[in-house]
Amino acid sequence: MNEKEISKGEFRSVCQAVGGIGAMINEECKDKDALALVKYISEDEREEKLLANQQVIKTPIVRNGKQATVGYEPMVWKGWS
Repeated sequence: MNEKEISKGEFRSVCQAVGGIGAMINEECKDKDALALVKYISEDEREEKLLANQQVIKTPIVRNGKQATVGYEPMVWKGWS
């Protein structure tokens, strides 16, 4: 995430809305070392490592109240009021 990093509170809120940390990881990211670090670390440490290596998070992150999506999801966005 080059423009603005996500805060821990926002990260947790989005994580809850999209179904967990696994849904936020971009399997196609260019930084394969960071991806491996985040994917294969213990669950206890995954949140901190993902916050420290935000280039691994899917983008865009789009919020609509308590709803959120990660990645390009125009059909979902159209259904939001």
